[in-house]
Amino acid sequence: MLSVELHSHSDLSYDGRDPVELLLEQAAAVGLDALAVTDHDEIDASLRMADLAPEYGLVGITGMEITSAAGHVLGFGLEERVPAGLPFDETLDRIREQDGIAVVPHPFQRSRHGVAPHISNEQLAAADAIEVYNSRLFTGRSNRRAKRFAERRGLPMTAGSDAHIAEMVGQAVTQVATDDRSAEGILDAVTEGRTTVVGSRTPWRVSVRQFGGGVKRRARMAALSLF
Repeated sequence: MLSVELHSHSDLSYDGRDPVELLLEQAAAVGLDALAVTDHDEIDASLRMADLAPEYGLVGITGMEITSAAGHVLGFGLEERVPAGLPFDETLDRIREQDGIAVVPHPFQRSRHGVAPHISNEQLAAADAIEVYNSRLFTGRSNRRAKRFAERRGLPMTAGSDAHIAEMVGQAVTQVATDDRSAEGILDAVTEGRTTVVGSRTPWRVSVRQFGGGVKRRARMAALSLF
């Protein structure tokens, strides 16, 4: 079993705080085997992280959190940025054109840009996997609903910390059953459903701090765009 963090954000995300080096340090410190950095609609930091990962004894998985027209989609195994704003189905197509895989995070959490309210069950089931445990939960209801959906459809399941600060990397991980310690081997095992999800809730004080930091950074970016 490999312990994999499949949902984290660096300072390249509008709501992230820390550089990839700190995310890698945290991942190594908590005993993870692999890390994916999935910045919002950006990929450069993730590509850099994947290059640096072996220095920390980790497998680096490239990826990004893409804002489709329906909501957020995680793309893994990417080398190029997938544009934001495309229809959900086309977003999946763009990911797969790069031989990547598409995972839908927090699908039933409307306040977090979950896709489920905006697409059919059949479209949602077209993803390669469903994130059924997101550490930044409020009541857990949305996570439970995502898990039920994945179980009924026989879809692979993942977990993610959705960390926006380095300290939260590893709060929720996907245990992947594979002997292939490579990004490709891990992603293949995910699509084959050889996963177990393990996680705990992000503390409320940290969630508030992450949210507050994101609001401040968005406001700062909006102000800078006026000049």
